Amino acid sequence: MDALAPLVASAIIAGTPLMLAALGLLVNEKSGVINLGSEGMMLVAAVLGFAATIHSGNVAVGFLVGASAGMILAGFFAWLTVWLGANQVATGLALSLFGGGASAYLGIDYSGKSLQANKFGIPLLQDIPFLGEALFQHHPMVYFSLLLCIAIAWMLNRTRAGLILRSVGESPTSAHSLGYNVRRIRLGALLFGGACCGLAGAFMSLVYTPMWVEDMVAGRGWIALALTTFATWRPARVLIGAYLFGGITILSYHMQALGVPIASQLLSMLPYLATILVLVLISRNANWIRLNMPASLGKNFNPDT
Repeated sequence: MDALAPLVASAIIAGTPLMLAALGLLVNEKSGVINLGSEGMMLVAAVLGFAATIHSGNVAVGFLVGASAGMILAGFFAWLTVWLGANQVATGLALSLFGGGASAYLGIDYSGKSLQANKFGIPLLQDIPFLGEALFQHHPMVYFSLLLCIAIAWMLNRTRAGLILRSVGESPTSAHSLGYNVRRIRLGALLFGGACCGLAGAFMSLVYTPMWVEDMVAGRGWIALALTTFATWRPARVLIGAYLFGGITILSYHMQALGVPIASQLLSMLPYLATILVLVLISRNANWIRLNMPASLGKNFNPDT
């Protein structure tokens, strides 16, 4: 049990950036927009959030800058796709490529620098045997991500705003005919998704590592995209999937530390192999995907036509 508690804690930490990014992407896709630029947004947010923390000495400033960076890139993506009608898939891929190059350039002066790791804990609860170390000694952003998951689930299923967002994702033409501004609603969803990806990227460089290393997101933006499909666009399943993939990541590291006679490169592939396997299994039932996927996902809408 003493050895299991750190593994559970590490899995939760590893799953947090995946959950933050996937929740933002889920809101994007509920509005009918698919943004493949999550990897690039996370990388830019990671380096800018790290730089802001280095210069300000305040981690909260780093998270704020990271979220703002994600929102700015998402706003640019929205201008190209929602207003100019650019292809969403191609634009998202371009954004990821841009983010990778921009972050590498911006991070030149910060490579090798690190932040002091601080200990956190919830009073009294952190002293509970096993549970305290596993669940109640995390950074506040971990608990924020859990609250965000609950809030998004409530908003989508219990509020008028959630109903409008889902209606835009299902039939933007019908929503427009009822007087809703489809473009502004999609812009708001994209900005929210960008902020979530920004927080996920900042979490990587401020908490998970904490340091800046080029390409440190290492495909987590793509895994977050896969998580939305894995979760069939439901926040609660995003939470389960994020911690599952986080656990697989930590398991691969733990097996390397134990000296398991498997090449380290193969162990590092485990999270991505798991992603591919899950997508293949889900894709076998096309009707099930079609029933849960927003009907207008990836389709541009022009109110003037």
